[in-house]
Amino acid sequence: MTDDVAGRGALVTGASRGIGKAIAAELLARGAHVLITARKPESLAVAAEELRALGHPGRVLTQAGNSGDATARGDAVMTAVAEFGSLDILVNNTGINPVFGALMDADLDAVRKIFDVNVVATLGYIQEAYRAWMRTHGGAIVNIASVAGLRSTGVIAAYGASKAALIRLTEELAWQLGPSIRVNAVAPGVVKTAFAGALYSAGEETAAAAYPMKRLGTPEDVAALVGFLVSDRAAWITGEVVRVDGGLLATGGI
Repeated sequence: MTDDVAGRGALVTGASRGIGKAIAAELLARGAHVLITARKPESLAVAAEELRALGHPGRVLTQAGNSGDATARGDAVMTAVAEFGSLDILVNNTGINPVFGALMDADLDAVRKIFDVNVVATLGYIQEAYRAWMRTHGGAIVNIASVAGLRSTGVIAAYGASKAALIRLTEELAWQLGPSIRVNAVAPGVVKTAFAGALYSAGEETAAAAYPMKRLGTPEDVAALVGFLVSDRAAWITGEVVRVDGGLLATGGI
């Protein structure tokens, strides 16, 4: 594993499990120090111990808090800067999806919550990182979007609309924050996590049949791409939305 982000400070949100935890492991393997956030301190502490057990030289810190809370966002950013001496990398992974089915039946309060966490809180984290470190020193930001933000699903429509907004936000911020801050997004297909479990509840093989790669994604598939995008090897890449979907959108379906 390359050490191309060695010694840099990173913050990964929603990292007590699944994709976020895998991203934290990837960054640690590449030599970064990583602060992970999540709502529940107990699961966060377990994740941190598992990450430390990997034996990578980078430090692992935790900061429990709700991404929708401005104070929690500020505390996480300031802790990373204070403990690591920098915040060079921000990965916005936190996302929720409590609404399934037709939009005409959707609870609007739930829809507001989806946008508040998936879009507004992401911008809030970026604002905090910008003010605390990146405005002066630069950095790399990756937002975790979804193929549902690129094509209609009919099933997770509110979630997809929020991820489409996140993609648009990524492009706008890449333009506004360049040249010293790069902002990219990744758009996964269905990844085998507890969060996405309902999308392959009928059977993993059945769900994977639509994918040219004939398997669902793993958190590590997404993490490897994020690790590249925050590294200097991606120094001329910004404003991009990179699909990591096993070829799903290439088939014309979703």
